[in-house]
Amino acid sequence: MRRLALIVLFVVFPALAGNPTPFAGVRGVLEELSAQLPAGLAADEASWKTWSKQHNADIRGRLDQGDLDSMVNLLLFGTSFTTQPRIAIETLAEQTRSGVLRARLDDLLRGLSAPGNNERLAVVRGIVDAKKVNQPAGTFILENLQRVLSQRATLAARTERQFRDRGVSLDTTLLPNFAIETALAQLKARGLLRTVTRAAVIGPGLDFTDKESGYDFYPQQTLQPFALYDSLKRLGLGAARPSITVFDISPRVLDHLRQARAKAYTVQLPRDSSAAWTPQAIAYWRAFGDQIGTEVRPIKPPALLQGIETRAVRIRPDVVQVLEPADSNVIVETQEKANFDVVIATNILVYYDVFDQALALSNIAAMLKPGGFLLTNDELPMVQAIQMRLVDRTTVIYTEQPRYSDTVFWYQRR
Repeated sequence: MRRLALIVLFVVFPALAGNPTPFAGVRGVLEELSAQLPAGLAADEASWKTWSKQHNADIRGRLDQGDLDSMVNLLLFGTSFTTQPRIAIETLAEQTRSGVLRARLDDLLRGLSAPGNNERLAVVRGIVDAKKVNQPAGTFILENLQRVLSQRATLAARTERQFRDRGVSLDTTLLPNFAIETALAQLKARGLLRTVTRAAVIGPGLDFTDKESGYDFYPQQTLQPFALYDSLKRLGLGAARPSITVFDISPRVLDHLRQARAKAYTVQLPRDSSAAWTPQAIAYWRAFGDQIGTEVRPIKPPALLQGIETRAVRIRPDVVQVLEPADSNVIVETQEKANFDVVIATNILVYYDVFDQALALSNIAAMLKPGGFLLTNDELPMVQAIQMRLVDRTTVIYTEQPRYSDTVFWYQRR
C-alpha cells in the first residue's frame, strides 16, 4: 500500500441482502405472461411466494455447476500448476492422444494435494473434496470435462442464446467494460445522463481461469465495479464520491469484495498481443485505472504464456471503500426505491430464459430512479407491465474479427 499521511481504518461490514420481490411488484408481469408461466406458478400471491422461494434456491444451486465448469477450465488453461501447453477445445483430441491432457491432469492432482498459497487450487481442492463422493479425483475431473464437452455441443445446436440450464460461472473479462464506457459516453453526449450519484453492478464476476483468454498467474480479482467508477470519472459523469452497490449470489464473490475493503487492492491487466485488438480497445486497456489508482509493476506471466502484455493498477483505498456488496438474486429479489442512476449487468442475464429475464427487468426497474438506465449486453423482452423502454444500443467491436464484439442495450425507467 502507498504511504498515507493519515491512518485509514478499514471496517468490514456484512453484505447487504436483497428482499424477496413482493407479489405486487410482479403481478402485472405474471398476468401479461400468463401463457408462459413455468410449471408450478400461477398469477396469485400464494403461488408466487412458494415458487419464487424455490426458484431462488434452484438458481443459487447453479453456482455449484459453475464451479465445476471453472475446475475444468483450470485443467485446460491453467499455468500456475504446470508447464504443459494449454489445451484449446479444438485441439483436445490431438492433445489427448499426445499425452498432454494426461500430463496436465497429473500436475493438477499434485497441485491439489498441496495447494500452498495457490488460491485457485485451494478452491478446486474444496470442490473436489465436496463433490467427488467415492470416485478418484482424476476420474471426477475427467467426467466433468466430458460433461462440459457434451454441454458445448448442446448449446451450439440451439438457436437462442440463453444458457438457462448452464451452471452460473463467475468468469469475468475486461473488454465488456470498454463497451459500457462507450455507451455511457454516448448517453452523456445525447444529454440523457449527466451525473451518477448511485450506481449498481449485477454479477461483477471473479477472475478465475474460465476461458482461453483468462489466466491464473495472479490472484483472483474483480474488475467491473472498479471499471465503472473509472469510466464515470473519466467521462465527467461521477459525483464527487459516487456509491456503487455490487449485487451477487456467490458467497465467494461477496467474501472477496468484503475482504477487498480491508487491504490494498491491485488489479492485473494482461492482454494477449496476438488477439488483434482494435486501436480503440488497446487505448481503453492502456487508460484503465488512471482515474482510480496508480500504475505499478505487474506480475510477470510464466514462460508458458507467450506474447502477453501486462499492466497493473493499485486502486486507491477510497475507491475500494465505495463498493457495497449485496447478496441479492435479481430474478426474484429486489431493493425497491434504491434510486440508482445506472445499473450495469453484462454476461449475466444470458444465463436465464425469457421469463426470468422479464422478472429481472421488472426488479431492476424497481431499483432505478425515474429516468435511470440499465446497461446490459443482453436484449431483454419488452413487457408492457414493466416500466422500462429500450432507448437505443451501442455496438463495440473488440478485435479485427468483428464477431468479437458486444452490443450494449440502453433500457430506461419510465
